[in-house]
Amino acid sequence: MAAVASATLMSRVLAAESAAAAAPSRGRGIDREALVSRHRVVRHESDLELPIQVGNGRFAFGADVTGLQTFLAFNTLADWGWHEDALPAGKQISDLEGRVWDTYGRDVAYWTHDEGEPEIFNWLRENPHRANLGRIGLRMLKADGTEAVEADLTDVEQMLDPWTGLLRSRFRLEGHQVKVETACHPGQDAIGVRIDSDLVRAGRLTAFIDFPYAMTTGTQKFSAPFVGFWDRPERHTTTVTRRGRTARITHTMDDTEYQVGLDLPGGAEITRLDPARHRYQIVGRGNRLELTALFAPEVDKVPSARDVVDASEEWWPRFWRTGGAVDLSQSTDPRWRELERRIVLSQYHLAVNDAGNDPAQESGLVNNGWYGKFHMEMYWWHAFHYGLWNRWSLLDRSTDIYERFLPHARELAVSQGFRGARWPKMTTAFGDAIGRESPGTPTCLLIWQQPHPLFLAEMDYQAHPQRSTLHKWETVVRETAEFMASFANREEETGRYVIGPPIMCCNERNKPESTLNPTFELSYWKFGLRIAQQWRQRLGRARDEALDEILDNLAPLPVEDGTYVLYEGVPNMWTERNTNHPDPIAPFGMLPGDGVDLETMRATTRRVYETWPVTDLYSWDFPLLAMNAARLGDPVSAVDNLLHERLGFTDTGLPASGKSGVPSPYFPSAGGLLYAVAMMCAGWADSPEGVRGATGTPGPRGSAPGFPTDGWKVVWEDLSPAL
Repeated sequence: MAAVASATLMSRVLAAESAAAAAPSRGRGIDREALVSRHRVVRHESDLELPIQVGNGRFAFGADVTGLQTFLAFNTLADWGWHEDALPAGKQISDLEGRVWDTYGRDVAYWTHDEGEPEIFNWLRENPHRANLGRIGLRMLKADGTEAVEADLTDVEQMLDPWTGLLRSRFRLEGHQVKVETACHPGQDAIGVRIDSDLVRAGRLTAFIDFPYAMTTGTQKFSAPFVGFWDRPERHTTTVTRRGRTARITHTMDDTEYQVGLDLPGGAEITRLDPARHRYQIVGRGNRLELTALFAPEVDKVPSARDVVDASEEWWPRFWRTGGAVDLSQSTDPRWRELERRIVLSQYHLAVNDAGNDPAQESGLVNNGWYGKFHMEMYWWHAFHYGLWNRWSLLDRSTDIYERFLPHARELAVSQGFRGARWPKMTTAFGDAIGRESPGTPTCLLIWQQPHPLFLAEMDYQAHPQRSTLHKWETVVRETAEFMASFANREEETGRYVIGPPIMCCNERNKPESTLNPTFELSYWKFGLRIAQQWRQRLGRARDEALDEILDNLAPLPVEDGTYVLYEGVPNMWTERNTNHPDPIAPFGMLPGDGVDLETMRATTRRVYETWPVTDLYSWDFPLLAMNAARLGDPVSAVDNLLHERLGFTDTGLPASGKSGVPSPYFPSAGGLLYAVAMMCAGWADSPEGVRGATGTPGPRGSAPGFPTDGWKVVWEDLSPAL
């Protein structure tokens, strides 16, 4: 099995993005460069936990205050870079049989518990894991010959310009100025670096590239900011070859092998610093040292640093000039600048971390949260905002994940006695592990990821109402609906269709063996099956009678004392079960409200605000609350939630998790913020002042039904309404 997946050729994607840039825009008026540039990131020291990044959505490089990884071993991560440990001695994946759960009167085994096989259980959770591809930094010598540390630097200033994607760093060492420019190529996994200092000529400033061994099962905290081990050189090998100005380093870790191609102009030399380690030094001539590091399974031609910078300066302005934009600068509410900063920098960081060929994991390409594996239920929160911001070229990089997973999703459904395709929760798209479910109770019993492809397909059709869109999603829509229909169970005594048990709610604080008809999931089932029927009709087919039977008889959303509750029969809802995600409001916020009674939802929302401990919310719950507030006609609360102190954004614009034990950054909150903002600006299908309005025709440019009229002047362009 190849341990590094093949890198996807980007020519088609880049061509689509270029075509999008050339397409006519609708009434542009915002000065987009001014909008983006007023939120440049400036800092004067390193953050010890979180880097500043350049990247292209599939590949990202985390830097300290020098613009490289000089003092802090931040990560270089890519979609394709994975490592897998050997199976535990004498073990096979089939050894994990899982625990048997009563499922509608049938015994079904799920990988929820180790059932006496802890070694293979843990191996499956932690493998494969993303590999840190290498560290690039500066080696700077003081006059006395000792290596400089960050405290030795003076006049430190670093600026990230999101308009161009360039990171510029400058500082002095013992009075000698050093300037570093760092960029990532938009179409290749390459970092271009240009270093200017008289210390280069003096031989006191060189660059280095170093390689760690991958994290291994049970040995490294999954959310550690620095991925890999630097003290195990005997576990891996590096070899270097050179031809002209191009050097190639081949790094081998067990079955994982990839290359780093280095472009070394101007007579630069590369040498191994220590035969026992995998650290190489690059020595320049004159006052400038330039280099490019291209990371790939197999390196071909390496671009120059100038090429990388030029490509960045071309791609990023094109990114900002296409798709949506929101300008809040005419507002009188003093919080406008912070909200606009969050909007602008979230777009940058998501384009760096969450625009890959596969869905992103919660911490993107910053660290190895959840071992680098992505969560299918959070795909909505990472990436679906691209649809509302009319950046489909970025979203389309990964939407084929459902087609790629389809054979494995079918197998999973059949193994549990269902029809159609059951989408896994925590998984990868790597090698033999593609679509393989990771064990654990939430991972195997969670279901709110199941209707996501129906939501995404409908978004795509609303944006591109063409027959080709119908055919693009036809099989995935059918197979998804087939599973959802087979998962709904008819109760003989009542004639109604129910979902669960066993089931894990989005909230993840329920007892799966006794949970029946969770509110959020029921509404999502109603939505998904409704969409599936609409797609049949669009394709010229009759409605599926079996689906209509389920839709007509699916259990109503559970109500107790005039409010929606977590699930049917839940005890002590508002004193003990009001923890984690506030699921009961999600049907009228994230979702358009299938099965929702408006007054009951208003009462539910009031109870959430009155009783839900704010300290127990994830950061993405605040955009969820904002969406709910917008649909309920409460724009003041919508804005307050997007600016809530628990929805934290660092000085560099990275979103925090807001939850102990959850890795930071936590990109679902950034994606959720952008989805909520687009919805608050452009409205939704039946919003009172949205762009569709009562007649379905565009409303006035700049109308923003989710924002208050008092203190907020919202100017927006090229956003699409939510479903």
